[in-house]
Amino acid sequence: MTVQVSDGSLEIRHILYRKKRFLDLLLLADEQESMIDLYLERGEMFALYDRNILRAICVVTDEGDRTVELKNIATVPEHQKQGYGKRLIRFISEHYAGKYDTLLVGTGESPLTVPFYEHNGFRYSHRIKNFFTDNYDHPMYEDGKQLVDMVYLRKELSKSK
Repeated sequence: MTVQVSDGSLEIRHILYRKKRFLDLLLLADEQESMIDLYLERGEMFALYDRNILRAICVVTDEGDRTVELKNIATVPEHQKQGYGKRLIRFISEHYAGKYDTLLVGTGESPLTVPFYEHNGFRYSHRIKNFFTDNYDHPMYEDGKQLVDMVYLRKELSKSK
């Protein structure tokens, strides 16, 4: 584990080993462990700590063609809506700018998540029909609505610096 950046009481650490120890938090954003296993080891993991207490985590993968994808981002439930997810997105946008052109994120079509990403500079890119119904072993719901399609949003990194 190496310290990536420190900003006052906030510290973002690059997690290199034993990533599965964060599984409980990762499952908040991706409910099926077998799906997390598809990207966890090939992805880069970053953990945000405030006063040395874990607040949020994310996993980013290289998808080729100068594109990275935010595969998972989760904040400890009692610390949600306090800016930790926003701070992680800002960090990864800056961290990958110059090395990559585009940051993608795929999410369910939910009034809870899509506006969060749009507020953080992402715009609609495309969708994968029936992603959640075809790839998960149980129906997924957010805010009472079943998730069916994966909605992809994109953020141009060259403009984020």
